[in-house]
Amino acid sequence: MARTVASFVQNGYFLLFTFVTGLFYFCFYLVAIILGLSLSFTVVGIPLLANVLRTTTAFMQFERVQTKIYMDITTEPCVKAVNPKVSNWLQAKKELLNRRNWIAIGWLMLKFPVGILSLVSAALLYVAPPVLIAVPFLYPFISLSIMGATVDTFAIAIMVSATGVVLMMVSYWLADRLARWIGGYTRLMIKHVNR
Repeated sequence: MARTVASFVQNGYFLLFTFVTGLFYFCFYLVAIILGLSLSFTVVGIPLLANVLRTTTAFMQFERVQTKIYMDITTEPCVKAVNPKVSNWLQAKKELLNRRNWIAIGWLMLKFPVGILSLVSAALLYVAPPVLIAVPFLYPFISLSIMGATVDTFAIAIMVSATGVVLMMVSYWLADRLARWIGGYTRLMIKHVNR
């Protein structure tokens, strides 16, 4: 039982962490690429853009480690491009023309909609069941209406609470499947970038 609860909580952390990292990647790359492109007519823009593109390998590795820690899903290592000793401008050109970097940015930014889905799912799967279970204690003090039916008797409150218990059991299964799906997204992301 303790292992089940720990797994349920760990899946919840993973779902919430997916939203946070997805939001970070989306904002970071959106702002950095727009800033780099808008400053590209100056000396600062191209090196800034090249340095932003170099972060993709580190973030992909972070996603790989996060998926291994939370979901115990092993993914292949992210292939890092070999950087020969050349001038900074040639290195920047190489980074800008590297197709892998742009594909990785696309996959990392797509994690934002996945993160929104995981946040909404976490709210439904982790908040709704305890609230429904607590209805017998809440209905005398608060006017409650669930799916159009007013909870005004103890019998209705118990039925809603039983529904919350069933939803809690289903939530465990759904949270595990959703977390595994997101772990599969990480595996797919690294596979496509390594091609």
